[in-house]
Amino acid sequence: MELYNAFINRLNQELIPALGCTEPIAIALASAKAADVMGGKINRVCIKVSGNILKNVKSVKVPNTNGMKGVDSACVVGLIGGDSKLGLEVLENLKEEDIQTAKDLLKTDFCTVEHLVSDDPLHIIVEAYGKDKVTVELKGGHTDIIKITKNDEVLFSKDEIKEKEEIKLDCKLRDIYDFANTVKLEDVAPLIRQAIKNNTAIANEGLNNSWGQSVGRTLLKAYGDDVYIKARALAAAGSDARMSGCSMPVTINSGSGNQGITITMPIVVFAEDLKVTEEKKIRALVLANLVAIYIKKDMGPLSAFCGTVTASCGAGAGIAYLQDMSYEQICMTIKNTLGNVSGLVCDGAKASCAAKISSSIDACMLAVNMAKDNLCFEGGDGIIFEDIEDTIKGVANIGKNAMHQTDEAILDIMLQN
Repeated sequence: MELYNAFINRLNQELIPALGCTEPIAIALASAKAADVMGGKINRVCIKVSGNILKNVKSVKVPNTNGMKGVDSACVVGLIGGDSKLGLEVLENLKEEDIQTAKDLLKTDFCTVEHLVSDDPLHIIVEAYGKDKVTVELKGGHTDIIKITKNDEVLFSKDEIKEKEEIKLDCKLRDIYDFANTVKLEDVAPLIRQAIKNNTAIANEGLNNSWGQSVGRTLLKAYGDDVYIKARALAAAGSDARMSGCSMPVTINSGSGNQGITITMPIVVFAEDLKVTEEKKIRALVLANLVAIYIKKDMGPLSAFCGTVTASCGAGAGIAYLQDMSYEQICMTIKNTLGNVSGLVCDGAKASCAAKISSSIDACMLAVNMAKDNLCFEGGDGIIFEDIEDTIKGVANIGKNAMHQTDEAILDIMLQN
């Protein structure tokens, strides 16, 4: 029961709704909290953000702002019109007058942005000045506010980041597979149904209207609408809309809406094509979400390792599950995916994320079809080990430790552009 409850808790922690890209939303959340604590007029603000926050906010549109971009935009709209009680939907109630006020303030020296050198890639400090000085620090997770001060008096503090309830407890990939097969549907169905509803809605929005560079629409136009193309197109279309400021919520995974969409939409498409029961679809999505969390958990939420890769491993596992493939074939699917697209780098949140989603899902579907014929990249083939757990550990090491220099180089290039 301890392991069972840990899985349930982790799903509830991870599969939450978010409005827009989660990095500018995290900035808006910290800023909205600063405005709450100030309780009056703010004359100026200084926001300090880590390199990965800079990278993921630079090119993406802040939702509900009519196309505003940048760290300063996310900060100021959070101060002016954010509602911190809404968490990652903090900008849900933004009004036109809030947007105009923010635009006017951004033409002045109201907001300054600084690069924060930090040991954590997800680190934000908002310093607001008015009748008081208020500081809000967010670190480690998109909603993890760890310290609030007012005139140097500590109002709230927790010792750095209390780790989320990890799915360790001697957990292996096999435990996740067994849990997906045996979990009581009433314990997971509401959460999974909400994820399907949210992510399908924004995917359809991306297909039905012109958002970003229309990667999803292009896939259907160029290649048709068979199940393989549709799986890629719907997921890409959701990202097309989300990265371009669409105000519809997404159910995230591992702190990322793109990862949530990458996991959800291929399984929804294949479940419909295969005409499986709703129970089978829900169990496949439980498996897929936990597989993605399991592979990603040791990397942290932000790195130079593109999260669509780990998310597509989850999607591939779910697609294999829908087709009644064995646990061993699911492991093959994950290894085949990691052996293909592990080199995909994250160069921030922006329109081309939709194309990376398409590529990653294409890789996982190839991986499934290889595994169906018991074909798998062998241990010793590059970063692949015979044992699935060793393969996952190796990939996590690349994402967490080996790509720091890559991350710095990407940020340097982006800041020159």
